[in-house]
Amino acid sequence: MARKLFKRWLPAPERMREHPSVRVFGSLLHDANLWHLNRRSVTLAFFIGLFIAFVPIPTQMLLAALVAILFRANLPLSVMLVWLTNPVTMPALFYFSYKLGAMVLDVPHSAFQFQLSWEWIQTELISMWKPFLLGCLLMGLVTGLVGAAAIHTLWRIHVVHRWRKRQQERALRDNTGR
Repeated sequence: MARKLFKRWLPAPERMREHPSVRVFGSLLHDANLWHLNRRSVTLAFFIGLFIAFVPIPTQMLLAALVAILFRANLPLSVMLVWLTNPVTMPALFYFSYKLGAMVLDVPHSAFQFQLSWEWIQTELISMWKPFLLGCLLMGLVTGLVGAAAIHTLWRIHVVHRWRKRQQERALRDNTGR
C-alpha cells in the first residue's frame, strides 16, 4: 500500500528525467536507485526534501536533486517535498525560523516589513542573517528528522500489518484445506 500510494503521486521516471530542474544531471539520472520506492530511499528522501525546504536559496529543487543523487534517495520525492516552502507558505515559515533563531541566540527579534528590494536586503537582512540562518537550519533539521522518523515508522507499521494479515490468511487456508 505504501509503495502504491507513492507511485500514484509520483511522476514517471522518464517524465522526471526531462524536467528542466534535474535535466542538468544527465546520465546520473539513470541510476535505478533514484527511482526505487523502499523504506530506506523514501525515508531519506523525506529528510532531504524537508531539510532543503528550509534552505533559503532560490535553487532548492536543484539542491534537493543533487543531494538525492549523492545519497541515492528517491529523487522525485526529494524534489517534491521542497515545495513545503512555496510562495504562499514561505513568509510564515521563514519568519518563524527567524524568531526561533533569535530565541536560541537570545537576540531581541523585531517586527519587520519584507520588501523585495536591494535597499531592504542591505539594511534589514544584514542585521538579522545570523538568527535567520540558524532558525532555518534548526527548522530544517527538526522537520527533516520528524518527517523521516514518521515515514519510517508508518512504513514499518504498514509492513508488519501486511505480514500479519498474510500469516492469518495462510493459517486460515491451512485450517480449511485440511
